Amino acid sequence: MKQIWPQTKQPHTDSYYAATAITAPPVKVLEGEVRADVCIIGGGYTGVSSALHLAEKGYKVVLLEANKLGWGASGRNGGHVGTGQRKEQEDLEQMLGMDTAKALWNLGLEAVETVESIIERHGIECDLKHGILHLASKAREADGFRAGVEHLQKVYGYDQARYLDKAAVDQEVGSDQYHAGYLDLGSRHLHPLNYLLGMANAAEKAGAVFYQDSPVLDYSQGQKVVVRTEKGQVSADHLIFATNGYLAGLEPGLAKKIMPINNFVLATEPLSPAQARKLITHDYALQDSLFVINYWKLSGDNRLIFGGGENYTSRFPTDMKGFVRKYMLRVYPELAGTGIDYAWGGTLAITLNRLPCFGKLGPNVYYAQGFSGHGVPTATMAGKLMAEAVSGTAERFDIMASLPKPGFPGGTLLRWPGLVAGMLFYSLLDKL
Repeated sequence: MKQIWPQTKQPHTDSYYAATAITAPPVKVLEGEVRADVCIIGGGYTGVSSALHLAEKGYKVVLLEANKLGWGASGRNGGHVGTGQRKEQEDLEQMLGMDTAKALWNLGLEAVETVESIIERHGIECDLKHGILHLASKAREADGFRAGVEHLQKVYGYDQARYLDKAAVDQEVGSDQYHAGYLDLGSRHLHPLNYLLGMANAAEKAGAVFYQDSPVLDYSQGQKVVVRTEKGQVSADHLIFATNGYLAGLEPGLAKKIMPINNFVLATEPLSPAQARKLITHDYALQDSLFVINYWKLSGDNRLIFGGGENYTSRFPTDMKGFVRKYMLRVYPELAGTGIDYAWGGTLAITLNRLPCFGKLGPNVYYAQGFSGHGVPTATMAGKLMAEAVSGTAERFDIMASLPKPGFPGGTLLRWPGLVAGMLFYSLLDKL
């Protein structure tokens, strides 16, 4: 019997996303015994995408969520839907070879297309917009930005990439501190919680069953998998772990492959149309090149959604608004008098090499985790690939499962101090 760290049943965090959430599937708690073809643990992008794609293939799907659907990082993130992977293509080519790098590039493009297709097919209202602008925080990075865009155009035939020099960047961003840019018109950005809830509504309509406020206590693995909660249990032919940063004590061998870290976001009061366009001329999502990145965008009602700062403890800052505000003011000092209506934090999972971590714990147990800040498209794609694998077509899942999965040195015991030391080092480089 595998023990799973029980989580408390909690409401959504007090975020702008929760305050503007669309109607979600009704909360039902698992009681009694339930039979399913596939049981999924975790109600974020990975789990809900798995549920949608499996239900559309005709499988009987039961999903268990300890809190509410989208309660974790899927309902709290910056809403960027970027192409590619978390690593640059040149790095992937050196790490994995050209064939695998190209396969990952194509899967990354399909991930964005899959997000957009789900939104369009199911009429999800989630403020979908086009374009992410990557900004060079240091002058010496400009040549690398230009070379990276040329590489994508020549080697991958990608025609949605644009290099912007400083003058062009200054036309796009109401801040003079950036030195160059890479505009990716193939990327998207959105309201992340409403995307998740809309996908859950579509999955429920397709036949998936969601049980919320139903933390898993333990599971047993065999020809059938049995997953037990406080008031019930699910017996299934297949099991999917979609817990990501909330894996906790589920599997020590799996847990040491990821590091949960905390990231923080704020939402300003609504800005006037003129003020909003002064900050971001063409309504792109933006992110800089610092190791601990800042990322921002405009909401559907012209609020600035700004993510900045991380910590590596089990606690969030007591003054969340003040914690993130200082990062925002470094980019836009003119917002010093602007009201902050919401600020919140969330936990995501990173891997040591920043590649997603896919695999199997047995012949009928699948997992995907460690999206390292690239979760909206990659986790959605993970659900699609795991649905393919469960239905007997595992070739594309196997590409992801074959990627290196180094564990953090010292396992779960020593990964925290090691990560903190590394992050402090890179934060110092950012400042220098």
